[in-house]
Amino acid sequence: MDAETQKTIASAQYPETETGIISKEPGWAEQSPQTWWNDVQHAIKKLNATGFFNPKDIGAIGIAYQMHGLVCIDKNKNVLRNSIIWCDSRAVRIGEKAFKKIGYDKCLSRLLNSPGNFTASKLSWVKENEPAVYEKIDKIMLPGDYIAMQLTGEATTSISALSEGIFWDFKKNKLSKDVFEYFGFDKEIIPEIHPVFGSHGSLKKEIADALSLTEGIPVAYKAGDQPNNALSLNVMEPGEVAATAGTSGVIYGVSDQLNYDKQSRINSFAHVNHKEDFNRIGVLLCINGCGITNRWIKNSIGANTDYDKLNEEASKIRPGSEGVSVIPFANGAERMLNNKLVGAHVLNLDWNLHTPAHVYRAGQEGIAFAFRYGLDIMRKNGIEPTVIRAGKANMFLSKVFKKAFVNVLDTPVELYNSDGSVGAALGAGIGSNVFVSEKDAFSNMKPEEKTEPLQQSIYNDLYQAWKEKLNKVIKMNEPVED
Repeated sequence: MDAETQKTIASAQYPETETGIISKEPGWAEQSPQTWWNDVQHAIKKLNATGFFNPKDIGAIGIAYQMHGLVCIDKNKNVLRNSIIWCDSRAVRIGEKAFKKIGYDKCLSRLLNSPGNFTASKLSWVKENEPAVYEKIDKIMLPGDYIAMQLTGEATTSISALSEGIFWDFKKNKLSKDVFEYFGFDKEIIPEIHPVFGSHGSLKKEIADALSLTEGIPVAYKAGDQPNNALSLNVMEPGEVAATAGTSGVIYGVSDQLNYDKQSRINSFAHVNHKEDFNRIGVLLCINGCGITNRWIKNSIGANTDYDKLNEEASKIRPGSEGVSVIPFANGAERMLNNKLVGAHVLNLDWNLHTPAHVYRAGQEGIAFAFRYGLDIMRKNGIEPTVIRAGKANMFLSKVFKKAFVNVLDTPVELYNSDGSVGAALGAGIGSNVFVSEKDAFSNMKPEEKTEPLQQSIYNDLYQAWKEKLNKVIKMNEPVED
């Protein structure tokens, strides 16, 4: 990013295709931290090879990362096992038990969440099921903390990261005594706590040489992907709302209150600009089965057609997909459904009427309807967006999805030429004082397009029919009592 203009000079991604998930058991989801680090290095080298800038001119690095993952390292900073990532469901029961034992009111008022299947519960699973691994742990960290450590050699974290792991007590503004005592964790496993915007170490010489960068430049920012996505869209103040529709789908609103949902169906974490005496809470709705649903439909029903072709074919089908409905919840337990494992369902197919294009459209509409289901919960918790900002990327590139999203949520959407890497770069500029203020980092930011809702009634009727089907599916999946 060019600091003066806030324009993207160059961008790169590696690998070119979606990174796989290791699933040894149903509901499990792991990835190798070493693979992340290898991919980061390849991406930086690929970026440098564009020739659009001098790598030696880079003055600071920012990191955005997938939230809630658990990385365990020993005293030599070696990774002890694959990371248990955000959509892994193995720790749901552990979190539910902790919620009950610590106390519902205490968890919600102090942690702002149930322990759920977040990082602390994942660590408890390791402690219970892999004691030999647990005994070797020197530090635990979030995925971005690990990448920063590889760049700098220093293990650090932040209040924002600790809050998303459910380690932070917002009432006392320190590590939660309740969580550490209940799970039996030693607080020494937590790295040094640094501000989100600020130095998380300096680039090591051997890494700088390998990546053609300058030794000693700071890693000046790191944040989870959703707080960072909000930053990239200049969503920093109460009432402002961001969205993303990648592998998971997220609506992220900012509040100055210590908000929480009584059922912990939506989650509240420290936003990137949260401070002890300055509440900025990110209220987050997460749908695990978002873009991954669209990808599965593309690969399995669309026989690996490309997304542009899929979107074109979906646009030829009328709203409602002529009765076909997709319930898109097959990527782990869904928090907004009280951590139920509902699965994905394609309903009402007629072999004589429907084509793959009907499923393409029904999938995208089903994802939009899932957003509406979650936003209704957020509205009951005080988040009432008047406009939603999103990057012009992922599923927002589909006219079918964008139209369904705007109309069923009955909320305008502004799309920006921005993504997580832009947010991380701007965050690095803020953290290294290249910008005078946070606002200064967005002085040239303007939306690429704005879409207004024009068919609210049609899509609301379709949503109500979809919701009835979802409720039947939820009931069907409930365990039968003896």
